[in-house]
Amino acid sequence: MPFKPPLRKLDIDTADTGFYEGYNTYVTLGAKVIIVLLIIWAAVWSENAGSTLGAIRSTIDAYTGPWYMYVVALFIVTCFGLALYPRTGKLMLGKPGDTPEFDSFSWFSMMFGAGIGIGMLTYATAEPIYHFGTNPETIQGLTTGGAADNVRDAFKWSFLHWGLSAWACYAIVGLALAFFSYARGLPLTIRSGLTPLFGKTLEGPLGHVIDIVSVVATILGVAVTIGYGVSQFASGVFNITGAQWLMTEDGAPTVAAMLAALVIVMLCSVLSALSGVGKGIKWLSNLNMGLSFFILAFFLVFGSTLFAFKALFVGIWDYITALPYMSVHIFSPDGTGADNVTNQLAGWQGGWTVFYWAWWIAFAPFVGLFLARISRGRSVREYVLGAMIVPSVMCFVWFAFAGGTAIDLTLNGGAGDQITGAGISSQLFAMINFMLSPLLAKLMSIVIVVLLLTYLVTSADSAILIINTIAAAGDESEKGRIHIIVWGCILGIVIGALLMAGGLDAINTAMIIGALPFSVVMVLMCIALIKALYRDGKREAHAEAAAARSKTAA
Repeated sequence: MPFKPPLRKLDIDTADTGFYEGYNTYVTLGAKVIIVLLIIWAAVWSENAGSTLGAIRSTIDAYTGPWYMYVVALFIVTCFGLALYPRTGKLMLGKPGDTPEFDSFSWFSMMFGAGIGIGMLTYATAEPIYHFGTNPETIQGLTTGGAADNVRDAFKWSFLHWGLSAWACYAIVGLALAFFSYARGLPLTIRSGLTPLFGKTLEGPLGHVIDIVSVVATILGVAVTIGYGVSQFASGVFNITGAQWLMTEDGAPTVAAMLAALVIVMLCSVLSALSGVGKGIKWLSNLNMGLSFFILAFFLVFGSTLFAFKALFVGIWDYITALPYMSVHIFSPDGTGADNVTNQLAGWQGGWTVFYWAWWIAFAPFVGLFLARISRGRSVREYVLGAMIVPSVMCFVWFAFAGGTAIDLTLNGGAGDQITGAGISSQLFAMINFMLSPLLAKLMSIVIVVLLLTYLVTSADSAILIINTIAAAGDESEKGRIHIIVWGCILGIVIGALLMAGGLDAINTAMIIGALPFSVVMVLMCIALIKALYRDGKREAHAEAAAARSKTAA
């Protein structure tokens, strides 16, 4: 017996007149109320907000680690399974005759810039350096922190956090939304990805709640990325100007410096968002990709080239062979004391892997919807290649050349603790200062700051447009200029309020809290997508059998 036809229409109420004309008021106002309450709480009762967020973070870390580990593994398996299976791999994300809107270079540049560019620029040096000192192998006494025998493990764990797992979180959301929106004609909003499970009920309160959760998760996820970005931006400006008000005595950017950088970034982001995807965002994405290649070329020529190539290829091998273990192995605390090896491993995993998985999940509604928005007309297999494998390799190259050069200079180049002793946002600039003369270091710092600004603006303006799309019930048209400005202001104020409430730690904690409910939505999207594709296959088989019977009867 054939399945009934799939749902191809979802009527989401939008206002007919007034300020919110064309917008779903439940989603728009609901998300704004939650965010405004968070801003007031963080700004007025900052000490209470900081301590409460910390307590909630501790509870989440203690009980949700396995959940995050397993669901991210599920996303990897689902994406690759659909891409490799012949029938689903060749499916087009669109109607017959649809062609890609953007050429391959612009397509990749936009997804990379929006998805991970800022964090990669910060962590490409900092994370290999950190894991070079401490990782699960050093905690267990299998390797020596800061020694040559720990280099391979430093890159293996760095690649885990910025490789296929990260991009699978984005890809699964984008794949589901592109399929349901462009192949089935449903609105380009998060609730559409759950229609095989909940059907028409998504037109009501359930759908509104899902979209509100998506908007809040997006704002908090983007807040983390921009928070780290403005921190490094302030460090770069300090490296260029030497203005003391930009840095604390501990070598970290001051809150005033980060707030000033935030104002610059958000002004540029709103202007770019007003110009739309095909203009400002596309141009900025192409620019930051070009600057990224320039900096990579610098490390290729002047960095530790042989060391970096070895780190890249050996690191990829170690990463691929260890990926199944690293993806699902849980380090569980035994409660016998913080210095116990088991508890140290659990603390490391919670502070790094689980934190990253929450970060990518919080970022997923924005990046996933954005990937869907720019991927119409591509096959599932092409989409997975472009949204998972290519960006992962790009991250590996960055980590090998930037992080590899930093490690080699520390081990063999006489850098001592000049790089490792710098703050996380300053390590890239500390390495540049060690490698170059003062004048050349300033010039290279200017290039890095410009690249960082383009990445920041690309992420922020893309997020603003995606939030606007969700609030407008999936309407992709670049409308509502005043609403774009409002969402830009809200995003900037959230980041500023959280910075004042507790700096980057408060932003991180708020993000982890916001990511948890959306992780449930993502698992349901996986199930819904598999169910829809399975039923489509059964419908096709039934239609083919009916056609064969008709032909035989004739």
